[in-house]
Amino acid sequence: MQSEKQDPVNYYIGIDVGTASVRAALVDQSGTIVAHADQPIQIWEPQPDHYEQSSAEIWAACCTVTKKVIQQVDVAWIRGLGFDATCSLVVVDKQFQPLAVNYEGECKRNIIMWMDHRAASQVDRINGTQHSVLSYVGGVMSVEMQPPKLLWMKENLRESCWEKAGYFFDLPDFLSWKATGVTARSLCPLVCKWTYSPEKGWDDSFWKVIGLEDLVADKYEKIGNQVLSPGASVGNGLTPEAAKDLGLAEGTAVAASLIDAHAGGLGVIGADVKGYNLPCENQPVMSRLAVICGTSSCHMGISDAPIFVPGVWGPYYSAMVPGFWLNEGGQSATGKLIDHVVRGHVAFPELQAKAAASAQNIYTYLNSHLDLIKKSLPVGFLTVDLHVWPDFHGNRSPLADLTLKGMVVGLTLYQGLDELALIYLATIQAIALGTRHILETMQSAGHHISTLFLCGGLSKNPLFVQMHADITGKPIVLAKEVESVLVGSAILGACASGDFASIQEAMERMGKIGKIVQPNHRDKRFYDKKYEVFLKLVEHQREYKAIMQGV
Repeated sequence: MQSEKQDPVNYYIGIDVGTASVRAALVDQSGTIVAHADQPIQIWEPQPDHYEQSSAEIWAACCTVTKKVIQQVDVAWIRGLGFDATCSLVVVDKQFQPLAVNYEGECKRNIIMWMDHRAASQVDRINGTQHSVLSYVGGVMSVEMQPPKLLWMKENLRESCWEKAGYFFDLPDFLSWKATGVTARSLCPLVCKWTYSPEKGWDDSFWKVIGLEDLVADKYEKIGNQVLSPGASVGNGLTPEAAKDLGLAEGTAVAASLIDAHAGGLGVIGADVKGYNLPCENQPVMSRLAVICGTSSCHMGISDAPIFVPGVWGPYYSAMVPGFWLNEGGQSATGKLIDHVVRGHVAFPELQAKAAASAQNIYTYLNSHLDLIKKSLPVGFLTVDLHVWPDFHGNRSPLADLTLKGMVVGLTLYQGLDELALIYLATIQAIALGTRHILETMQSAGHHISTLFLCGGLSKNPLFVQMHADITGKPIVLAKEVESVLVGSAILGACASGDFASIQEAMERMGKIGKIVQPNHRDKRFYDKKYEVFLKLVEHQREYKAIMQGV
């Protein structure tokens, strides 16, 4: 890859474990992705709201994709390795062997996924305590966090799982353990998903009041009593066994990890914006909101002092960028919702056939079809009589209401390709309206956000991006490298190697701007009206739920 006259380039490996696949990238010191590979991973859904995976399968996939991306480079030039992953819960016994998190006793299924909602009653009881730690998760704990899942296991799998468990890992921490043999945890998942405080550590009273006093008794060995900042070097780097598995050199630096959305934020939010005439130029990084949009979406805003935002997770200190407080809004189903709506429509087979015939993916074809039927009006105006409330999997932010459901208003008897394109558009708009709802809630609490930075799979869809610009009224920055999550995890590896003095320096050096998308301000009145309808939808849903209560 290098000519003989060139000095060796420093490379870093970023490994991202998403919901449905594992990806790896070889990234150079300027933040350019040189090689990329991915591999799907299995999801089990043994019953509604139960989602499970296998840590053994995930580690094997990490090894496969890493070996693919390093084929054309001397491994001696690979200076560091960073992991990010979904905030799923991995359970192993005292010998680090997988334990079943299911009634079937299938030990290979030892991960309760982030999107698993089995612990709904447990999280209700935890929120009922009104414990002070809840103020750092937006006032209400989500069912997607780890304490309710731990409590569910204790109450439902006591003998087969809870009493045999040696360690409970967040998936990003499991990967760094697998690579280094060190059980130290990253501050990021512990603060964001487990209620750990960077200043005070674990709060014994919280675990006791929710019925998990067992974790206190063993001094938190099972969930982590050694904590590292993201990007810090873990142990002595890769163990001989892990180095062989991954195809890398023994001792290669391994970084304390991040949750996947936080890695995306790291990969995009710190980019140098000079010369682009953006409102965030010459403003502190706190004026930026990173939106990581894939299966679900996360909205990451940072501040130099804690800001408490109702229904928005945080403030978390140093959970993404060291020295800054993080607030994290989110939508539990975005990419998954779009797929659900499109693939479940009766006209989907017709869409598939026509997209294949034109050698386009289904979403590129739908975008083109919308352009054909819009006539003289802006494409967004096609949904003047069609409105969607997008919480098909509950509301994460800013309402923090697991019980909310999806809604569609404006259906007709027509079921053709035009109607599929319109419901697709209305769904994208609903997701963007949800982002506006989160953004306005954060602004009301004290954030001052002028620019959105988007990354993740949905940021590849120009309609999705333009609707977010038009509906929020904010310019959108797209990273030069679409796979900003992988750049973010590579930044961790770069920091662990010692090649950069700080995460902030690595963010600025390795994060690059690709494209700016401006809002169409002429359409502001239309989207203000759509937003009014959007907020009315949830009012009506709560009204009819109140009417039906007790029936």
